[in-house]
Amino acid sequence: MAFDKAKRRLRIRRSIRNKVSGTAQRPRLSVFRSNKFIYAQLIDDVNGVTLASSSSSVNEGAAASTKSESSSVVGRDIAAKALAQGITEVVFDRGGYLYHGRVKSLAEGAREAGLKF
Repeated sequence: MAFDKAKRRLRIRRSIRNKVSGTAQRPRLSVFRSNKFIYAQLIDDVNGVTLASSSSSVNEGAAASTKSESSSVVGRDIAAKALAQGITEVVFDRGGYLYHGRVKSLAEGAREAGLKF
């Protein structure tokens, strides 16, 4: 059965979400990647609350560089917001995207800033 890219990503995303869930102490770091920007959220799935968010569309430091560099800036920004709330560990949800390129640079930027996952 042939799948297009969107259906394949949706199937992988659902599989990941069946296994990954965030709590208040260890929230889920969810990544969404558009063609132009990248977005990250810290989500407490137990209470259904977004604890913090960051994106390259809002973050001024991420605007004037390449997309991979801006992803790293977003990762460091979301990690700083998490550490300000006392969160040191997260569960990484790559959202069905391959752990490569912008998703990988966001994760590495968050790790550099002090998040553990």
